[in-house]
Amino acid sequence: MKYPSKAVPFEKSTFSYFIPILQALNGHQYTPLNLYTKIPINKRPTTDEYIDALICLYVLGKIALNEELGVLCRVN
Repeated sequence: MKYPSKAVPFEKSTFSYFIPILQALNGHQYTPLNLYTKIPINKRPTTDEYIDALICLYVLGKIALNEELGVLCRVN
């Protein structure tokens, strides 16, 4: 996970991927793989960064996982 600092600008940190992920989930439910493809290519993180961002959003209570359907959804 990359934290913003003097050496790492915000745009290169894991936090910068929160907005594209939440925007893609706005009003939709996707599997993690389908959600990844919904993120614009120019804002798409690497696989490791994507997983880190999903974990952070889940821990913060911003997304939820429906275990029965295997989909992620945005929590308001």
